[in-house]
Amino acid sequence: MSLNIIWLVLSLCFSPFVHSSDNFTTDTLDTFLQDSAFKSLVRQWPHTGALYKGLIPVNLSGMEVSIVRIRSRTLWKIGANFSNFQIPPRTMTSPHVKRLAIVYQDLGNWSSYYYSAPGYSMITPVVGFMVFNASNARTESTEKISLDTRGKAIVIRFANSTIPESMIVFGAKCVTFSASGKFHLSEINQLNECHSQDQGHFSIVVPLQRKGRDKRKRSLWYLWVIEFVLGFSVVAFLGYFGIVSLKLLKTKTIQAMERQADEDLVLDTIWVGTSKMPSATVTRTQPNLDNGGFLES
Repeated sequence: MSLNIIWLVLSLCFSPFVHSSDNFTTDTLDTFLQDSAFKSLVRQWPHTGALYKGLIPVNLSGMEVSIVRIRSRTLWKIGANFSNFQIPPRTMTSPHVKRLAIVYQDLGNWSSYYYSAPGYSMITPVVGFMVFNASNARTESTEKISLDTRGKAIVIRFANSTIPESMIVFGAKCVTFSASGKFHLSEINQLNECHSQDQGHFSIVVPLQRKGRDKRKRSLWYLWVIEFVLGFSVVAFLGYFGIVSLKLLKTKTIQAMERQADEDLVLDTIWVGTSKMPSATVTRTQPNLDNGGFLES
């Protein structure tokens, strides 16, 4: 009996989540995730400033949704820094509300199923946020509102994604998906950071046509490195061989000069005490007279 009651309770709790992913469009998915997030507030008494996770059905496993309620004056004073987004201080809501709710989405491995940028491939999951009026925490109706950052940027960080610097060199861009299905490209500010002026859905993409080129460039780069190392090794070996050859040639030249000197100069030897020393033969030049004769000794 108790098992039947538990099964009935679970069925009633999770019956709204029995949906097929094929039935969703981007708009209906946003609505479904929004409802899931707000239901997490209805089931408990929500605390302002606390982040609550919404329940996701099994057939959408990989997605994440969370919600936070904050006061407008808090958003004005310090901004909001939750999940993957940082909203700057001095941000106002339009229209003005006492409290607002921010719904965060991370589509995970479903990103390319619901969003695409023709000519580009996504290298990070699609993340997004939406802002609603949350002055009444118990109401089931939600009013979507806008943000006015007064020209400051909302920072989107892809904390769970590692983006190599080479991807930026090869044309990685930030992409913003609009509600109409269009997308807008912008420059990456850091390796895993994009900027926006409003709520929406965001990712990082690379041009499709560059995939093959990237592989070829990496292959060429490896070949250049190998050729450089081999060339440097050959030059170093030739340099070392040349230095050794010069030293040997210089040594042989000196030895040959010494042998030649020894052969051209033959010295007698004399004993000085107990030491035998070389001695040159003394030859005295005969004196000449002015008349060309010689003096006899």
